[in-house]
Amino acid sequence: MENGSFALCILFLELALCWAYAMFVDYTGESIGIVVDNDLDRVRGTHARKHLSSIYYYMFQDVHLTVVIGFGFLATFLKRYGYSSIVPNLLVVAITLQWATLCQGFFQMQRGKIHVSITNLVHADFATLAVLISFGTILDLTTPIQLIIMALCEVVCFATNEYISLDILQISDVGVSMLVHVFAAYFGLTVSCVLRNNRPERESVSITLPTSDLFAVIGTMFLWLFWPTLNASLAQGDAQHRAVINTYYSLAASSVVTLAICLSSLLDKKPFIMVHIQNSALAGGVAIGTVADMMIYPFGAIIVGSFAGLVSVIGVPEMNRKFGIRDPNGVHNLHGLPGLISALVGAIAAVFATEKNYNYTLYRLFPARTPMVKTPDYWNLEHHVGNVSPGLARSALSQGAYQIAALGTTLAFAVFGGLFTGLVLRLPLFKQKRRDNFINDEA
Repeated sequence: MENGSFALCILFLELALCWAYAMFVDYTGESIGIVVDNDLDRVRGTHARKHLSSIYYYMFQDVHLTVVIGFGFLATFLKRYGYSSIVPNLLVVAITLQWATLCQGFFQMQRGKIHVSITNLVHADFATLAVLISFGTILDLTTPIQLIIMALCEVVCFATNEYISLDILQISDVGVSMLVHVFAAYFGLTVSCVLRNNRPERESVSITLPTSDLFAVIGTMFLWLFWPTLNASLAQGDAQHRAVINTYYSLAASSVVTLAICLSSLLDKKPFIMVHIQNSALAGGVAIGTVADMMIYPFGAIIVGSFAGLVSVIGVPEMNRKFGIRDPNGVHNLHGLPGLISALVGAIAAVFATEKNYNYTLYRLFPARTPMVKTPDYWNLEHHVGNVSPGLARSALSQGAYQIAALGTTLAFAVFGGLFTGLVLRLPLFKQKRRDNFINDEA
């Protein structure tokens, strides 16, 4: 597709988004200074806030910064993908944020309108984050228009899986390790497998330069510093404190394990492998995501982070070589297996979660586990579910099973959604035979 046609397609897409917003999107009550019916305030199972808390806005701002700068610079360590890791990122972010609000809001519409608040913006950022993660698996395999089409398809799959997991299965995944990291990693790897058969590489994608490695460290440092906010942004009350604390120690532990292995030349007989440090040092942030707001205690967070760092820096590269997984940006290292670890740890933690440990905040984390006797303390939680009758309340073991079910659902949407998207991108209408039109710095 020629550059002029690409520009026209993007401008037409923006016009279509503008029309959709005019028809279906409106403010929530607190955004226009009125109090509306409580049903209209419900956003992903929680009430929209009546005022813009400075702390809440700063947490949203940190998530936004992480998406745009952290993941924008993370892939600049590749020789041929400095500019092309940042500029397409910005275009994808700008389009996906708008598209995600529509796709996610479709499942939460009230009276034919999508009522947006800051909470919606955070959820849209997470959907965008999923697309950026998947982008790292298809470097040098797509043209700009293919990348946009992949983003549009992925967000639809993401929003559907998110609705099923959070609203139907009612699982807990505050740091979105399952819903974002696992989904994005295996969605992208599946698309990569479908596309790479017709695109032999003329030069290794993974060639790096010292200067580009330094730029990539900027992304790593941003993510390392802001990951506690990423995991805690959707938590409430005491759970938000736990999310920050647990993520803090898990990141520290994964970094220690990663640096100890890399600096001791245990991998590939090289003294310093920058790509492992850029990805595996962050694995603890992903691995702790699902359980970030749960009572696993700091020593538990350190164990999870250490194990994630070990698996990421040693296990994943060997697995990639054994199964021929093409992963130039280390998506499997940072998001894939650490996300699976987080999902499994989350299921175990859900099984052992009791009212004795959590008090009544247990039912904010797991709304389906309604107590047999609803005391005033239970209603004062403002957990805003209240539609689960005592006779249908889940047991701890059932909640753990639902957590595993959500992991299975996420993997299914990732693999089959990635397969469908890859086949769409191979249609003659979007297929590109000239390699100089693929996304890279040379183009």
